[in-house]
Order: sequence, then C-alpha cells, then structure tokens
Amino acid sequence: MQAFDFYRNYSPNLGMTEIDMLRTQARLLFDAAVTAADPAHAVRRGLAQSPPPPQDPAGRTFLIAIGKAAPAMLREALKALPTPYAALAVTHHENDASLQGAELLRAGHPVPDEAGARAAQRVMALLSEATEKDRVIALISGGGSALLPAPPEGVSLTDKARLNDLLLSAGLDIVQMNLVRQQVSLLKGGGFVRHAAPAPVYAYLLSDVIGDDLRAIASGPTVSAIGTAADAIETLKSAGIWDATPTSIRTHLETNKHKEPAPLPKVSNTLVGSNRLSLEAMLHKASSIGLNARIVSDALVGDVDAAAQEVLAELIARPEPTALLFGGETTVKLTGTGRGGRNQELALRVAMQTSEITAKWVFLSGGTDGRDGPTDAAGGVVDAGTLPRIKATGQDVTTLLANNDSYAALAAAGDLLMTRATGTNVADVQVLLIAP
Repeated sequence: MQAFDFYRNYSPNLGMTEIDMLRTQARLLFDAAVTAADPAHAVRRGLAQSPPPPQDPAGRTFLIAIGKAAPAMLREALKALPTPYAALAVTHHENDASLQGAELLRAGHPVPDEAGARAAQRVMALLSEATEKDRVIALISGGGSALLPAPPEGVSLTDKARLNDLLLSAGLDIVQMNLVRQQVSLLKGGGFVRHAAPAPVYAYLLSDVIGDDLRAIASGPTVSAIGTAADAIETLKSAGIWDATPTSIRTHLETNKHKEPAPLPKVSNTLVGSNRLSLEAMLHKASSIGLNARIVSDALVGDVDAAAQEVLAELIARPEPTALLFGGETTVKLTGTGRGGRNQELALRVAMQTSEITAKWVFLSGGTDGRDGPTDAAGGVVDAGTLPRIKATGQDVTTLLANNDSYAALAAAGDLLMTRATGTNVADVQVLLIAP
C-alpha cells in the first residue's frame, strides 16, 4: 500500500509556528492510522491466523475481492493462494491501483451506477460456477455495498440509486442503512454465500464499521441479514422517508415483510482489520514524536453536531494529554445543496464554536479511505484561524454550513485534508492537539 505520510522525515522545526507544528503532527497521526489499515498486512495476518482448508484436488479456488481495499487485498491473497481458477476485484472508480493476474472492475460509490450493476452480474455469474468441490475466498472491505448493486426483480438501478440518496440524506447510521440495503439486494445480507452454494465460502473482512458488526460491513454479503423486510419498512418510516421511497421498492418490501430469513450455507468469516487498530497505531505514533496522548473514544458516532460538542467538551476541559484521539463514523442530515462530507462538516462545526478558547489547538477529522462524501477531500484540518480565513474571502461560514457546503468553507480557509484514495477503509479518525 502506498504510504500517505508527507512528513516521513519529521523533526521539530524552529522555523515553524506553533500552529504549523500542531497541523504537521496531526497529519502524522492521521497517516499512521491509514498505514495501520494496510489491506495487505490485514490479509496476510488473517490468512496466517485462520487459513482456509486446502483445496480439493478435484476442485477450484475462486478469489473475489469487493470494496475500496479490494485490489490491495486481492494482490496479497494471490501471493498466498497462487493460480486460482478465477480472481476478480471490484473497487470504486477513484481507486487507480493496478492488479496483475486478476480481473479488475470499477464501479460507483457512494451512489450505485451501471458499472456496479454489471460488476454484480459478473460476481453472481462466477459464483454460479462453483461446485461443492470448489472453495470461494471472499475479501470484503468498506464500500462494497454501493459497488455491487444487484436489485431484485422489479426494482431498477435508478430506484436503488434513489433509495441510496434517501438513506444518505436521512442521517441514518451505517447499520440502519445496511439493514435496508440488504432487503433490496441479491448479494447483500448473505446473498453472496447463497449464490456460491454448494461451495463453501471463507471470508476475510476489513471493517469500516464501528463495533465491527460483520453484518454491516459492505452490507454483509457473507453473513446473515441484520433484519427483515418488515424491519426495513419500519426504519424507512421512522426516518420519514417511506413515502419518498420508490414505489417498486415499497412493493418489494411489502411483498416480503412476512418472510423469515433462511439459514446460510457453509461460510466462515474472519475479521482482519478495524478502526480500533488504527487508533492504537496513532497512539504509538504520538508517543514516538513526544506527544502525551490518549484515546478518548472509539465510538464517535451519531449526529455530527453532537459529535462536535463531544470534541469541544474535551478542548474546554484542557486535559493534560496534548493529543486526544477519536474514531468513529458520524452522520449528517442534509438540508442544503452544497458539497461536503461528515468529516468536513465535523471539522467546520468544531471551528465555529471555539471563539472562547484561548489555548492553541488543531483539530483533524478524516476518512481513512481518503474520500469524504462526494468530494476529493478526506476531511478537514482546522484551527483558531479557520473562521477568519473564510471571512477574509468574503464568504459567510454560517450560510455555507446551512447549505451543507463545508467543502467550500474549508477550501476558502485552505483547510481541506487532501490525500487521494488510500486503498483502504476503516471508517474515520479524529485528532485534537492542544498546545502545552
């Protein structure tokens, strides 16, 4: 995996301002989180700790990787399991990684597209070839839910994309969104395993879900569904988006709301990486550069404004550690038409509520995949000068935030966190640095 540490030769520079130093240190810690989520290390560790049984001499091995980290995960698996019968990776368009010895398909994320629909058909076609003498090795990472839209009969890809837009704008958490998505898919919620039957499936998962619920990672293609069609209906109604849901999807859910989920065929699931491991790597990095650090929370979730208040409470308390670390995945309820993402909005909200803080501080919030919402930024890095820099451009930060235009606000301040796609995904991490 390519390293995104821009400061590999870091050493305190007397020519830097204190804020510059804090911003540099924050980026160092973020890069450490990304490096710890290296998909190759994760796969290597998983295959060593929980190796799949030997291939039947009369059988074949199918290697299928799905998600933002799919190319890197498959590349490592090919080293350990050479010359499979078939090897396929499906990742997002922005992942420009190359892959030797395997088929590589790219699809839309976070909104499903036609390329994803074709990729889903290709995956199902491969799985349908597997027999009881074969084995299927699945490599799953975050983003797989949108990448493989496989709507049931009667539901169009356009309707699936509309549902996805509604889920993203309703402020639902990842588990709630995936509960609904599973009920409108042929691959999610164990559908991958059912298509592979009677071949056994051995899955290795890189978690982007806080709490590491395997049913929610990529909408759980290799595990049982989170809920039922009836649960999906209740979730959509509680979120206030049932009436806006396309008619074909409402009809499908109503038709299946009394169905009980069938047990899954043979499958083994192994977790190989997570957000918590990245936080621990950040803690180690902080210590190595002389920062007194602690992990405040590995579950910074829920509404982005509430998350900002949690961060601010730590800043106001002026704790002894100089580096406070968070991990999680917040949600944003969209009310405007601007561009941004949960990390950019979290950073901006923190910056907007610090006028009474006298300490020098820097706050970074970023997605470990290098992409925050439908933008090219991973998140934002803010400090006490963020709002003055925005104001100096003639823009009003309150108006921008009301329009969910955190990208424009942070761009005006020069505070976007830019990394390009990292090839991994273990949700989000945050760093709050406070000068001594």
